[in-house]
Amino acid sequence: MRLLSILVALLAAATLVVGQQASSAALIGMGVIGLLLAVVTFRSPALPFFLRIFSSVFAIEYLVFGGAAIAAQFGWWPTTLGLPPVPTSLPTTVGVFAILIYAISFVPVIAKIARLASPYFESDEVTTANLWPIGPFKIRLGILAVSLFVFLIVINQIQVGISLRISFFSRDMFDSLQNKDAPAFWYQIFWVFVPWATIWVISNLIELFANYTILIRWRQFMANAYTRAWLDHATHYRIALAGSVDNPDQRIAEDTRSFVNSTYNFALPLLSQVSTLVSFSIILWNLPVAFTFPGTSFAVPGYIFWVAFFYAAAATWLTHIIGRPLIRLEFEQEKREANFRFALARLREYSEQIALMVGEPTERRHLAQRFHDIVENFYRLVWRRLKLTAFTFSYNQASVVVPTIILAPYFFAGTITLGILQQVSGAFDRVQTALSFIINSYSSIAQYLAAISRLTTFEAAIADAKHGAISEEALGRETSRDESLHIRDATVLLPNGKPIVKLGALDLGTGRSTLLIGPSGSGKSTLFRAIAGIWPFGDGKVGIPAEAQIMLLPQRPYLPQGSLRAALAYPAEEGAYDDAATRAAMEKVKLGHLADKLDEVDLWGQRLSGGEQQRLAVARALLTKPDWLFLDEATASLDEKLEGEIYATIERELPQTRIVSIGHRATLRSMHEAIVTMEPNADGTFTPTPTAKEPAA
Repeated sequence: MRLLSILVALLAAATLVVGQQASSAALIGMGVIGLLLAVVTFRSPALPFFLRIFSSVFAIEYLVFGGAAIAAQFGWWPTTLGLPPVPTSLPTTVGVFAILIYAISFVPVIAKIARLASPYFESDEVTTANLWPIGPFKIRLGILAVSLFVFLIVINQIQVGISLRISFFSRDMFDSLQNKDAPAFWYQIFWVFVPWATIWVISNLIELFANYTILIRWRQFMANAYTRAWLDHATHYRIALAGSVDNPDQRIAEDTRSFVNSTYNFALPLLSQVSTLVSFSIILWNLPVAFTFPGTSFAVPGYIFWVAFFYAAAATWLTHIIGRPLIRLEFEQEKREANFRFALARLREYSEQIALMVGEPTERRHLAQRFHDIVENFYRLVWRRLKLTAFTFSYNQASVVVPTIILAPYFFAGTITLGILQQVSGAFDRVQTALSFIINSYSSIAQYLAAISRLTTFEAAIADAKHGAISEEALGRETSRDESLHIRDATVLLPNGKPIVKLGALDLGTGRSTLLIGPSGSGKSTLFRAIAGIWPFGDGKVGIPAEAQIMLLPQRPYLPQGSLRAALAYPAEEGAYDDAATRAAMEKVKLGHLADKLDEVDLWGQRLSGGEQQRLAVARALLTKPDWLFLDEATASLDEKLEGEIYATIERELPQTRIVSIGHRATLRSMHEAIVTMEPNADGTFTPTPTAKEPAA
């Protein structure tokens, strides 16, 4: 960027010298803009990387177009191109847009977009690309992303250039028709239109493939990044506890897709529209028609251009006034749609419980209300869209005849030819379309801003879960000096801030197995989660032996979708344990009857009974062999005899594992070496206190 800024400064200085010698205000203006562009380019390393790409492209275009404009001043422009020489207005306008990129980088919403988009283009991840005829090769993802993006920008610029050339073809073809010049007509068709149209078609096919490639890779990167951040260190659990963000699944699946598609579909077309605006404005500006203010001799330069400009500017302002409520409505619609999907998924998850309780009528009412919320907001959205669409359709229809109405008097007076009338009508349409980019995209912009808002609030929730008030730092970890697991100076809170457990010191390593007992609601399970490092509310220190592996079995274990083998190996990979070890673990927990179904894919969380699911979770522990095993009523669905057999199996198969259990059955006392009781305090909290072991009743 530093070298680029120096080159821009040198060209700008040379332009100023030539402009002063030729007394050309246009060249002097181009030189002044160039100097400002050099300063902006020099400072662009402070911009987010995504905006730096645009800044670099505009600076390079200034060098290319500026050099061509200087060459045209000295008569070095090749006439064989069939295009007019590059005017100084083109590099000047490009420079202005580059300066605007730097200026809008301070606008909050642009800063958010750039911050969300930049990591993909800066990624150090190594990926495999496949480029004909080179074949597969390794490349850094960020380099591939920037290369594809710049390539697409260049393709877009080429397509604008082709459109400009075809505009002159249209002028010459209609002039040949007006003059009944058959040779000129066929020359324009076969030697101008056919070659340029062929190039245009090929460039669009190449653009389409590159477009799909960058979009799917970008979405994959963002989805992986958000998924990793959401799942890292149980962040998903802390976010759910805090209730700080709704439907994280939608934000990862839908909002990342919407953001990627919208960012690309606004950034590239916007750049293309800028190039179109500049290129076709030259045609309008140089049109040999003039408008003189009544009663004066002052002729408005670029009269047709200013008509298109103010026509589109006024329509853009009205579009914003009409469509502004769409942003809030789109955000609300996405939220209500996600809530309805979540309710359906939850119904499927708890289908057995609902069926047993004959809860279908209640669920129908619940789902009907959720969908009613969607419909209610949808009609507000439709009504606002109807207003916006009525205006934009009317505007676009009027745009078809406005240039012809304005230019018809000049054509009838013989000031312009039919070819010029057609060319200018086309140029007017391209210019007002470019200026109307926001008008025709307002609904999409509203959806885009809603997706940005949802992603930024999701990021804030993740950051808060990692380092804020609900982070795992609330209950800090430390390494214990011996093999014990202890808690000291700890207060465990409920999500509403109410203290539930207070303790000065607790050592869970006094016996190989410890039973934690106490009344319901005394904080036993909450204390387990604090020890596991996923409970964020409270303060204190949890001391854990270095490199110790902790495994917690809840009352209702999680069984992922897939094969039974995968459910047994979880959280390890499906093939982490050999077939013999897996079958042996199943036999030891009385699940041998399922050994032949290891590779069957099913909804095992619904197929297995509560007791089978709990025994499957114990089989996981037998395979994993953790250093510490916490059982939170993990055998509550078993009868007392089977529960005793399972505990005996754990004792026998995991001789090096320390066991800590929560349970209410008196029979559990005889299965543990130490007892800790949740004793009530005067302030309503409970303190875990070692208790002398008594024989079971």
